[in-house]
Amino acid sequence: MADRPNTRDVSPREEGWAVTKPGSERASAVLPTQAQAIARAKEILSNDGGGEVRIRGKNGQVREQNTVAPGSDPKRSKG
Repeated sequence: MADRPNTRDVSPREEGWAVTKPGSERASAVLPTQAQAIARAKEILSNDGGGEVRIRGKNGQVREQNTVAPGSDPKRSKG
């Protein structure tokens, strides 16, 4: 599973903007604005070693995709 990219989708819902991991049933977060959802998706990915944020429009199509670098882990030891 290491070959699979780490991805989060940001998509509109009735209650706001959802941050989801493809294949998951539940949203990681649902926030009132698209900007807040994008920031949260980037934070999640940064903490999880980096990856891709896909921003979907109301039609479900990906309209933007951004790469997120890994966050700075203060602990540099193995394990």
